[in-house]
Amino acid sequence: QVQLVESGGGLVQAGGSLRLSCAASGRAVSSHSMAWFRQAPGKERELVASTNSGGGTYYVDSVKGRFTISRDYAKNTLYLQMNSLKPEDRAVYYCAAREAYVVGLPKECDYWGQGTQVIVSS
Repeated sequence: QVQLVESGGGLVQAGGSLRLSCAASGRAVSSHSMAWFRQAPGKERELVASTNSGGGTYYVDSVKGRFTISRDYAKNTLYLQMNSLKPEDRAVYYCAAREAYVVGLPKECDYWGQGTQVIVSS
């Protein structure tokens, strides 16, 4: 079993930055693909960024050039650096892991964190 705990959310002005962290415990997740999803009120949960077990990354078009996903294998931690935040980035952000090479859909994920709220004021 893997437990995921997110942190780093909060309130920020448009144009500002936040860094989300997702600490994994229980088992090492170095062989897992990991991802950040987000869910805004009234909307479906969507993929924001992912990293496969080989280190490759993927970003949804709306965050390309602004967000960076990374992982620290020694700390068993996933990060999401979010720059140039926009009001439309407001959502609850979830960390997820899958015991496979790649992840892209919420239903594929084996483990989820509890979520961290990001609010961007205009």
